[in-house]
Amino acid sequence: MRETLVLNASFEPLATVTLRRAVVLVLQGKAVVEHAHPGLRIRATAVELPVPLVIRLCRYVRVPFRRQAPWSRRGVLVRDRNRCAYCGRRATTVDHLVPRSHGGADSWLNTVAACAEDNHRKADRTPEQAGMKLLSEPFVPTPADAMLLALGGGAAEAELPQWLSLSV
Repeated sequence: MRETLVLNASFEPLATVTLRRAVVLVLQGKAVVEHAHPGLRIRATAVELPVPLVIRLCRYVRVPFRRQAPWSRRGVLVRDRNRCAYCGRRATTVDHLVPRSHGGADSWLNTVAACAEDNHRKADRTPEQAGMKLLSEPFVPTPADAMLLALGGGAAEAELPQWLSLSV
């Protein structure tokens, strides 16, 4: 499903939402389309609007400051660009460096994206115990990093959409 960037009334990025949620916000008059997909439109019996890539809220929403992006399985896969931390192939699961059965937590620094084969091969051991090396070390993304990774899929700046690369 396509993600849409939501800007506050002050044009600061807030979050990404599904295309469906973006359309609902626009139809309810809570947001306006700032940037649309060229050539694509959503049509219904009484409504026609462009497919939104960026929407802006009509009213300012006060957001509490967050020092760290919340951990999630999807977030780990996006952070690691859907690449296995052990072999570099397509990752479909999340692996705990210190297994949960050994006291490992669901945290940014204890989890990496992994393919099912490597996750199964490592099993209930640490990478050192399994004789497996990490291709890259896990890190804690900032909330802004997490949003940019989700929007760009971890793409390089040259590959980002024009409206996003202006803010990078």
